[in-house]
Amino acid sequence: MNPIKHFPRVDRRVLLSSLAMLPVLSASFRSTSALAQAQRGASGSALVVAIAVATLALSPQISRADESGISFWVPGLFGSLAAVPQTPGWSLGTIYYHTSVAASGAAAAAREIQVGRFSPTVNVNLNVNLNAPPDLLFLSPTYTFATPVLGGQLAVGVTGIFGRNSTTLDGTLTTGFGAFAATRMGSISDSLTAFGDLYPMVTLKWNAGVHNYMTYVTGDIPVGAYDPNRLSNIGIGHGAIDAGGGYTYLNPTTGHEFSGVAGFTYNFKNPDTQVQSGVDFHFDWGMSKFLSKQVFVGLVGYAYQQITDDTGGAPILGGFRSRVFGIGPQVGYIFPIGNMQGYLNLKGYGEFNAANRPSGWNTWLTFAISPEPPASTVAPTRHMVTK
Repeated sequence: MNPIKHFPRVDRRVLLSSLAMLPVLSASFRSTSALAQAQRGASGSALVVAIAVATLALSPQISRADESGISFWVPGLFGSLAAVPQTPGWSLGTIYYHTSVAASGAAAAAREIQVGRFSPTVNVNLNVNLNAPPDLLFLSPTYTFATPVLGGQLAVGVTGIFGRNSTTLDGTLTTGFGAFAATRMGSISDSLTAFGDLYPMVTLKWNAGVHNYMTYVTGDIPVGAYDPNRLSNIGIGHGAIDAGGGYTYLNPTTGHEFSGVAGFTYNFKNPDTQVQSGVDFHFDWGMSKFLSKQVFVGLVGYAYQQITDDTGGAPILGGFRSRVFGIGPQVGYIFPIGNMQGYLNLKGYGEFNAANRPSGWNTWLTFAISPEPPASTVAPTRHMVTK
């Protein structure tokens, strides 16, 4: 589509062809394409970082929830244009992810229990704070097939992670056993620079005019740097599988877009700690408006709720169900790179109403490159904006 200078009506075939997807990371990857297509007068798809797989799933220690406050799913992976079909062929998405989070009480205690700093069987009164500011880089190659599968567009990809994670626990810990009690004050710090787990992802997408639908399956292959005795890890130490579906409303005439993707995560038992995190529900959403043929702005948000208890963990932590919500702004820019299409997206989230996981704020800077969407074969019949 050509969103900008003017928003002509477009050939739906072109609309369907948009760019590509990065499964777990940011849905922005895919959004890219769609935005770009929207940019082109006739196509509207999206290079989404969708979870590239995870991209898919990524960033364990930086995300927050479940065992030790860490989750497989990184809230915010999907965003605008998540369900819009892409241009067939190879695409590549990269994401720089930075977050600054903190926690206290049970969320901080869970990390101390993990590293064996005190027995989980004693009574604990905590005044402990956790701070963790990870910096991660996600790389997500994705291939979109031209031949329809079940009437939809099939794409497969995988996301890898490299980055640095640092964690600090400080405060006062008082433990009691019968008539005896002990108090300890101090600080524990740890940092790590390494590779994370791998996150494969498979998506199917369908288009019906301004309505787009998708379903996906992704998971965690636990090959990243992980040691249960460390405060900081890049891998999560256990496998997981995640599946769900999404919807995108994309009107190439007006330039309006709204997307929502929901899914559930099943976590396998951590063989090192014998803890199995509960089932998680997550919902990512995004809305945007094209201001010109290259620029769009909007809002993004997410909701994350663990719906079943952890098992095998310290009794003092109970079910340790995690929860967090986030919302923030986004801006995107689409541009040509030779016979390819480039996409830049910057989005940020402020978190609130968190439980049993660190929370704060996070930012995503996405750059994606994908095949150029086909030009429209339909002559413009209406203009939304003119100069």
